[in-house]
Amino acid sequence: MPKIMQCIFVLILFFSQSASAQVSEHFRTLVINENSGKVVVMQKGDQTYIDVRRLVQIAHGSIAYEGNRIVLTIVCSAVNGPATEEMESPTSSRLTRDFMKAGIEEISLMREWASTLANAVQNGYPVTDDWVAGYRGKAQTGLELASAAVSSSADRDGFQMLKGEFEAIREWSNRLLEARKSMDTAKYSLSPGALQGEPLSQKIVACARFLGQMLASGNVQDDPACQ
Repeated sequence: MPKIMQCIFVLILFFSQSASAQVSEHFRTLVINENSGKVVVMQKGDQTYIDVRRLVQIAHGSIAYEGNRIVLTIVCSAVNGPATEEMESPTSSRLTRDFMKAGIEEISLMREWASTLANAVQNGYPVTDDWVAGYRGKAQTGLELASAAVSSSADRDGFQMLKGEFEAIREWSNRLLEARKSMDTAKYSLSPGALQGEPLSQKIVACARFLGQMLASGNVQDDPACQ
């Protein structure tokens, strides 16, 4: 019988508050896929609001900001599937829970590195080796944590794809740094689609999307974009 994946998709809209608005705040326990934690709930009329960052923490997921988009990645839990011990055994074809969490966090760190650099280059902001090194260092640490979480053959396959994405972003980042030094990045600010249209940029974006879906589903797969 095919496994049914239980996911929670949440859309939170924040509205400006007028001085006369009746707003109350209180603590509640939020439960997401059997994970629970305390959150501050704000109630205005019949609308309920919670902090999206706290939601992601409780769900053991990740959050990333891409322009005017907020991207949430949350690991799904299997319903009516095999027991957790069987799913996460060393011989299983499924990714283990610890690796899924570490992998999702690493994707978030790599996305932050790539999107922040792309935004700076496209807007003509100064980019230095030291500035980029901070984002690269965080992604390197995340990759090491993902490596430490590997405990099955499926995890090892998944890690190789994560590592490949990291190396692709590092190559792309180095190219932009060299272009910046030679004053060859003006084309990116003059043409908004120039950077996204480059083959390496497209490969990085396609692989990141695939890895996010793979880690959320828990099933290791192959994709040409991550080769």
